[in-house]
Amino acid sequence: MKITTYAILLLVLLTVACKPAEPVAATAAVRPANGKSYAVWMANSEMKRSPEGWMIDFKEKPKWDYTQGLFASALERVWKRTGDEKYYTYVKAFADTMITDDGTIKTYKKADYNIDRVNSGKFLFALYKETGAPKYKLAIEQLRDQMRTQPRTSEGGFWHKKVYPHQMWLDGLYMASPFLAQYATVFHEPALYDDVAKQLILADKHTWDEEKGLWRHGWDESREQKWADPETGQSPNVWGRAMGWYAMALVDVLDYLPENHPKRDEIIALTRKMAKAITRYQDEDSGVWWQVVDQGGREGNYLESSASTMFVYFLAKAAKKGYIDKSYLQAAKKGYAGILKNFIREEPDGSISITNVCAVAGLGGNPYRDGSYAYYINEPRRENDPKAVAPFIMASLQLEDLPDTTATN
Repeated sequence: MKITTYAILLLVLLTVACKPAEPVAATAAVRPANGKSYAVWMANSEMKRSPEGWMIDFKEKPKWDYTQGLFASALERVWKRTGDEKYYTYVKAFADTMITDDGTIKTYKKADYNIDRVNSGKFLFALYKETGAPKYKLAIEQLRDQMRTQPRTSEGGFWHKKVYPHQMWLDGLYMASPFLAQYATVFHEPALYDDVAKQLILADKHTWDEEKGLWRHGWDESREQKWADPETGQSPNVWGRAMGWYAMALVDVLDYLPENHPKRDEIIALTRKMAKAITRYQDEDSGVWWQVVDQGGREGNYLESSASTMFVYFLAKAAKKGYIDKSYLQAAKKGYAGILKNFIREEPDGSISITNVCAVAGLGGNPYRDGSYAYYINEPRRENDPKAVAPFIMASLQLEDLPDTTATN
């Protein structure tokens, strides 16, 4: 039977309609069409949503916590890149709200031995350098002093918190290690570099899963927790953001670890191991990463933005610094393009938002968090959580200064 022109046209249309969506390209532009900066755009958007720095993370009253410090550190980088004093002013206002003239940090309690509280000390180095105000150094010293007596595992690994005895979590590597490495450099305490390197190496030793080629969220030396494997002490699953914290800790510590330090090569080897792990599990179509990293496509799992932004930051920075092969920049660019496509939304007021952020995840506690697959996928999700906002800014800054990343349309 003769095929009509209409039938041929219909066949062509059906073929086009059924064609699978193209995967995200690694060459997508990392600047808005106007040629400006996503880092600046997101920084301005979050400052508009949270007029004061303590309001970050949806807080109703001032608190010294890691998320406020994470955003402050991101804004410090925007300030240094752009020279715009409004970012410095915002960060300084947060510090001055939280730190009294005698250096006391409001809401901070050393006796809690909560490693999360140390992360916010990082942006104080810049304020102290800029102003010379003693209160900033006194606050830094309080946080350094906590880590002198932070409870440790038998091998010297920092407990995540006093209320989580004998446990190392990947999250904690970012909370203290870059701060301590910077402190060692600024205040000339070279012996501290040894401790910083030890933490990164111990985390790898006790959370690495050779079969998966990934790091599990946490480790309990005592094997007392219900979530801990009775043989290895490891938690059951691989949570994206936990690995993201660890990845960022590696590249940020290397900013300060001396070139001739005996453990520097080992930390760089861990950085290469991390790059291989991250790219192995990068989602082929979207370019981003899953909440439970190794179970992409399983019912309930979802593409998650905080881990994705952290991984892109890590890959871009590590490749640019020469810790990993330059070819990893293609994975970073593909991941960034996927972030823009899947998670970034322009709002009617001209700001931008980042979506699909896991609000929080942990191990143990009350109510008890068992580290199961069901636990991770059912934790609440929200928009504009600082744990994605700040790494998105930092990732944008890493990619925006590359010569081939400016939009041409």
